[in-house]
This record gives sequence, structure tokens and C-alpha cells, in this order.
Amino acid sequence: MTSAVVQNDFIDVVRLIEATRQKSYQAINTALIELYWQVGAYISGKISTSQWGDAVVTQLANHIAQTHPGLRGFTRRNLFRMRQFYETYRDDEKVSALLTQLSWTHNLIILSQSQYPEEREFYLRQSVQENWSTRELERQFKTALFERTVLTPPKVSAVVAQTHPTGATAFKDAYMLEFLGLPTGHSEAQLQQGLLQQLKAFLIELGSDLKWSNKAGHFQRHIIMSAEVKNEQNR
Repeated sequence: MTSAVVQNDFIDVVRLIEATRQKSYQAINTALIELYWQVGAYISGKISTSQWGDAVVTQLANHIAQTHPGLRGFTRRNLFRMRQFYETYRDDEKVSALLTQLSWTHNLIILSQSQYPEEREFYLRQSVQENWSTRELERQFKTALFERTVLTPPKVSAVVAQTHPTGATAFKDAYMLEFLGLPTGHSEAQLQQGLLQQLKAFLIELGSDLKWSNKAGHFQRHIIMSAEVKNEQNR
């Protein structure tokens, strides 16, 4: 039987393998994005100087397919995407370093679904920082994250801003305070009372044995005691 020490050694080796694989993937991805950039720049230059038309790009795609049948990613559609990719970001030095940190699919999603340069930069940075999968990136577009957090950021009351500087993060949903039924210019006491009332309603739904006190100071003790009772009953 393998000892725990040896098992830990095995884990260390696997981590080394995984780290190297990740570095290799990133290196390959960087090279691929740079290649697409260069191809896009080449096509853009030819078309902008009227040396090529759209038909020539189609011929190029056919030529690559015939001479390199195993080489994927150079269809007519993708070649035009490379051109768009280059022309979109060629003068935007702020995001140039981000492009190679994301897959081609990530870049295409952002390129096709963003309406403004600021929106593209937002999703590029968020994708890198949060390590979003392509599925998660598409979900964030569908939920209009950029519009909700940048164009129309949630309104946080003065009380929340003063008492909890990170309140903007906690109350990302702009409907949160409306849900609590708070008036404009509410006090901290009203904010606390609103939260407690909603918690009370929630706990009542959980069961009648959950005790409640309107005093915030007694809230935690009652919850702990009630939870202990429930645990004993379930044993």
C-alpha cells in the first residue's frame, strides 16, 4: 500500500505535468492568435489597396484547403474574421496583451457581440480576470453584464455607501432595495429592519419551530439554537 508521503509526491509530479501542459497550451494559443493577426493584417492590406477583392479571399481559402487539407481554421469565413480581428484592434494598444490570453473562440464571441470599443475591452478584461469559459462568456453577454454594471450601474443608497463601502458589490442587483420596500433617503435603521423582516419571512417558511426576535442582537442566538434543535431532531 502506498504511503501518504509517497501519495503526496505523486500529487506534486502531477501538478508539474499539469502546469507544463498549461504553459504549452498558452504558448500554442499565443502563437495561433498572432498568426491569425498577421493573416488578417495581410488580407486587410491587400484589400485596402485594391489588390484583392472578396473573390480572391475565397480563392485563398480554396487554395489552403487543397494544398493543406489537414489544416483547419482557414475557411473563407474565418479569413474574413481574421481581417476584422486585425482591423478592430490594430489601433487599440490597451487590449493588445489581452487578445493572446484568450482563445480564438473567446475573441470571436467578443468581436461579434460587442457594440462599442469599451464593451469589447470590458469583456476581454473580465474573461481574463475571471477565467471565463466560452459558455460563461456567452451567458454574461445574454444577461447584459456590461450594460448592467457599466452603462447603468446599480444605485446604492447613501446609507449603504457610508456604512459598507463595498456595498456596491453586495447589492449588484438594482432591484434589491426595492425588494426591501425602503423609501428614498432611508436610514440605516430602516435598512437593517428591512433586511431583518425579509429574513423573518424566509425563516417562517422554513418551519414554525424557528424562533424570531425583532431585536437584531438576539437574531444570531435564536438562529443557532433553532438550528441545533433541528439537527437533534434529524439524528
